[in-house]
Order: sequence, then structure tokens, then C-alpha cells
Amino acid sequence: MNAQTKAIIKSGLLSGIIFAGLMAGSDYAAGQDFRIWKFISRAGLFGLFIAIWSTYNLKKQADKDNGKQG
Repeated sequence: MNAQTKAIIKSGLLSGIIFAGLMAGSDYAAGQDFRIWKFISRAGLFGLFIAIWSTYNLKKQADKDNGKQG
């Protein structure tokens, strides 16, 4: 695994955990109980979305940079 892939995975996991934590706090403030599966699913889905979005943007930026050079 190269450094870029590791960075994408780390940022996806971190952003997913932060998002799920904020949503769990919102649920708690609304009087709902903490549900671990809801937390895991939110963290996983949001993290996956961020990882895919980051990959797309990095590829798009690389294509743009290669177009300027060539």
C-alpha cells in the first residue's frame, strides 16, 4: 500500500468516526439511547463516501496536472 492509499483510508476512518460521534451526540441530546450498530453503520458509510470522494478528487487533480505538463 502506498502513502496516498494509507492517507485516504486514515482520513475516511477519522472523518467517519467524527461524523458518527456528532450524530450520536445529537441523538443523545434528543433523548435517544446510544446504539452501537447505528454508530458503526454511520461511521462506515460516511467514511466510505469520503474515501471514494477523496480518490475521485485526487485522480481528477492528477489528470489536470498531467494535462498541463503534456
